[in-house]
Amino acid sequence: MTDAPRPAVDQPSVDQHSADQPAAPLIPPARPSLYDRFARRLSRDARARRLYAWLGPAIVLVIAAVLRLWNLAAAHDLMNQFDETYYVKDAWTLLNLGYEGSWPGGANERFLSGDVNVFSTDPSFVVHPPLGKWIIALGMMVLGPESGWGWRITTALLGIASVLLLMLIAKRLTRSTTFAVVAGLLMAVDGLAISMSRVALLDTSLTFFVLLAFFFLLRDRERTMTRIAESVAARFDGDEAPSWGPVLWNRPWVIAAGAALGAASAVKWSGAWVLAGLGVYLVVTDALARRRAGVLFWPTDAVRQGLVTFLLFVPVAVLVYVASWTGWLVTDGGYDRHAGSNPLESLWLYHVAMYTSTAGITSGHAYASPAWQWPLLMRPTGVYYHHDALGVNGCGASNGCVEVISTMPNPLVWYAGVAAVLYLVYRFVVVRDWRYALVLTGVVVTYVPWLFLPERTVFQFYTVLILPFMLLALTFALKDIAGSPTADSYRRLTGQRLVLVFLGVAVALSAFWYPIIAAANVPYDFWHLHMWLSSWI
Repeated sequence: MTDAPRPAVDQPSVDQHSADQPAAPLIPPARPSLYDRFARRLSRDARARRLYAWLGPAIVLVIAAVLRLWNLAAAHDLMNQFDETYYVKDAWTLLNLGYEGSWPGGANERFLSGDVNVFSTDPSFVVHPPLGKWIIALGMMVLGPESGWGWRITTALLGIASVLLLMLIAKRLTRSTTFAVVAGLLMAVDGLAISMSRVALLDTSLTFFVLLAFFFLLRDRERTMTRIAESVAARFDGDEAPSWGPVLWNRPWVIAAGAALGAASAVKWSGAWVLAGLGVYLVVTDALARRRAGVLFWPTDAVRQGLVTFLLFVPVAVLVYVASWTGWLVTDGGYDRHAGSNPLESLWLYHVAMYTSTAGITSGHAYASPAWQWPLLMRPTGVYYHHDALGVNGCGASNGCVEVISTMPNPLVWYAGVAAVLYLVYRFVVVRDWRYALVLTGVVVTYVPWLFLPERTVFQFYTVLILPFMLLALTFALKDIAGSPTADSYRRLTGQRLVLVFLGVAVALSAFWYPIIAAANVPYDFWHLHMWLSSWI
């Protein structure tokens, strides 16, 4: 009998060998995030997409309006530690005289008690152009000068409008409604933006006009880059590049931007730095567009277009600026009104006096903060402080109660914004994205000039003009953290959770700080709880 074949037990089959190994864990693919599922639904539903495109920004604007308008007349004072005391009274005399008149001693108390017409027809020497004060005067013309509602309402409305402009700019830069809403929300709840919208100072009006100019330049870019590329392409002779590109006169958005920056300069002279910086930006971007299109003599071509751009951009700014002085020009009582042989010469001599005066502002101030300190947030400005002892005006706190308006930005957002600007510099070096260049241009033209005035008495609240561009940089950084559309689901889920945590903490901090930027009556110890650095007191 033949033996049956012996099983080859010493040489396990492939299946047996595999069965002896530990099974690989089965990891289910990460489920798309809630936001990604929402975005996919929007992409399939045009009606829902349109609804979201206006409803998201509308909610942000409602938040911005509530935070800026609630109890706006709180702090029935003229902030005599800062220039609200001058701007409000100057605005009222502009409305009544056409120029800034003089006020007697003790005018603040009489004005606040309702005796608002104690000014004289004698002119007052002022160091800022009149447009910002005309804007303040408009509110008093409508609501009267008897309370803060009258002299602060227009500033508050321009603060709300600035949030809208930031969202419009962010939408065009990020190509995302969601991140436009993120940028707007960060500004809507930021303490610096809120506080500067709740006092009758000039910086919020300046911010509005500068943002308006940037928005107009974005609109110009959308038209001009395509026109240059198409025009140059049509001029190619086979493979031979044209020597010259088109000279573009039809650029209405450049004219509009010039007008906006003329208005900005008519609020504060620092608007002229933005005018100069954006003029350079226009020439450089035109030059690069011509080089990309293939123009042979593109540097010279850019100079030729630059002369045209200058004529479109600068004269209208000068015209708007001079027009802001109409009240002074058409009346006889203004300061230095007859210093020259004609009104325009007198206006020039007045400007010389204004410049000489402002250039010499180097006196010390308790809240002075040189520009190099601004990124560090070493000395935020206390615009208003009122203290009541226990039992006074219903105060029930043992250490007393205070009403405070501090121009304190959200600390998390501020420091993150500074870091985001540095990040955007790195990203621009790596990818050379024009959108990053525009945001960085905004930072440079609103901040860097102040570094060249180290002896000048300046304040942290000037950074309200820089803030929107910091927030745009931060929005780009948050967008990168959230993950690109091509990233895997796990990467996007993790990134979006980080962004949501950041926004949640930022909103919570804004709520924590809001009482001491909106003149709410709070215990002294509550105010002191916010003084995280000794230099903030």
